Amino acid sequence: MTVKDRETEEVHLSNNINAVGQTESASEPDLNDSSTEVVRERSRNWGWMLSGIICVNILILGCALVSGSAYNNVKISTPDLQVFLIIILLLTSIWMVYYVIYTARTENAVVYKDDHAGPVWLRGGLVLFGLLSIIMDIFKIASYVGYLHCDSAVKVAFPVVQLVFILIQTYFLWVHAKDCVQLQRNISRCGLMLTLSTNLVLWMTNVTEESLHQTDLPDYPGNTTKLSGRHLYITKAGYGDDKCKCSHTSCSMFKEAYYYLYPFNIEYSLFASAMAYVMWKNVGRVAAEHGHHDIKFSLRDIFLGPVFGVLLVFTGLATFIVYEMEMKKDDHDADKKDQAVMMHFVMNIVIVTLMSVSSVIGCAIYRVDHREHVSEKNPTRSLDVGLLVGASLGQFIISYFSIVAMVATGAKGYLNGLNLAWSILMVIQLGLQNFFIIEGLHREPFHEVEPVAVVPNPYVLEPSKDLSIPEGPVMDTKPNPELTTHSHTPEHRHKLVWKRRVLKEVCVFLLLGNIILWIMPAFGARPQFDHDTETEFYKFNMWAAVVNIGLPFGIFYRMHSVASLFEVFLCS
Repeated sequence: MTVKDRETEEVHLSNNINAVGQTESASEPDLNDSSTEVVRERSRNWGWMLSGIICVNILILGCALVSGSAYNNVKISTPDLQVFLIIILLLTSIWMVYYVIYTARTENAVVYKDDHAGPVWLRGGLVLFGLLSIIMDIFKIASYVGYLHCDSAVKVAFPVVQLVFILIQTYFLWVHAKDCVQLQRNISRCGLMLTLSTNLVLWMTNVTEESLHQTDLPDYPGNTTKLSGRHLYITKAGYGDDKCKCSHTSCSMFKEAYYYLYPFNIEYSLFASAMAYVMWKNVGRVAAEHGHHDIKFSLRDIFLGPVFGVLLVFTGLATFIVYEMEMKKDDHDADKKDQAVMMHFVMNIVIVTLMSVSSVIGCAIYRVDHREHVSEKNPTRSLDVGLLVGASLGQFIISYFSIVAMVATGAKGYLNGLNLAWSILMVIQLGLQNFFIIEGLHREPFHEVEPVAVVPNPYVLEPSKDLSIPEGPVMDTKPNPELTTHSHTPEHRHKLVWKRRVLKEVCVFLLLGNIILWIMPAFGARPQFDHDTETEFYKFNMWAAVVNIGLPFGIFYRMHSVASLFEVFLCS
């Protein structure tokens, strides 16, 4: 008995030891997994920090060079700035080519795609603006070639390099905008931040060049040609040296041409920056795999929005052309210029008033719309909302500065009254439109509800029948017509269609309204300088700084609103 007891104890002891060993071995993978996650988290944080440092340094250096080259008393010439731009353009192009040829083709490098990133209308806008930017660079090359005999060759090399960069970047973003890179994450993060910062420096450069004609004080107090600086800008944008004469007769024509293409190049840089940022956020992201409903563009059953919107665009274009022609005239008829400014103010007041009313109608529809809010978080939606709110601050700043100036001076005269009304209505319109767009972007798309067929159970008899006395075969039963199908009542379907139609009408009208509000300032309308109350109140330098900082953001806000409203339209 003693020997058996010892054997039993040894068996129990060995079993306990084996159980402990199995427990320890089972816990080892968990420790390894947690340590692997810690290493990955550290690597990701290191990549984000390094890419952020690269972006900040390039932006600050670019901002310093752009600011220095904007003033004649600073010894930073245009070729100096363009050498810096050529370097970062070449580096960014080399990385994008490396990504397309090597990184994206590596196995398991791009396993997931972000379906929300790079929608087709955004990529289409990028291609359109890129094409117009290429045309602008061609005009620049044709103009600058005429000065090669007496000026720096860098001024010809820069548009050539920029043209190649635009071609490479447009292809890169069209094909890879949805990528969630899983390999070479740190290299991809740094490359995408390099791309983002390069586009932002180009944007700053173009905005500064486009705004230079408004930042110089008139030479004499009695100057009434408030827009004469625009002609000076077209002359000085190329070289600004009267001693250097063009070797061919088409220089002035090409300068006029590429001056009017600057707005498209500015928008191209901002579109590319936004798409690069989304790709940077998606590096290492495991995108959720879920089916998306097929959303198609259709103008069926909507009439008022497109008709009134197109009418608004053509009317705005007509008044804008008359206004610009009057401002560019060489004669100094103050009454005619005031009438042109008054016409421009009235047209803008009509536009923002109608857009405000439309936004109120759209917001009212959302109050009775019971669609679910989007619960999924994605970088694209967050960026859309952030850009929408952030870019609108530029126009808010200009409007509030104008309101303060008008109220402080008593808003005397019909032009001051119209300017005050326009500024107040602009603030209201921006707030209402932002609310409408943000609410629409966070709603689930409308879905058509098909009638659901209910298949009756042939073995279930009607309650009125006596189970003990069957009438005929058991399988020979007719379904109750009331139980065959159930669908939305006609009244409910009518309400659903009615809400959808109103939202589509509002979206189309607001979209077209934002287009005309983009066209006018983007192509040279500057009532802030044609009407001199703010200039006298704030003094020219301060007011020019406010307008030249806020207006580019306001212009981008209008174009970004067009893209966001198009997405809201599709979801409606």
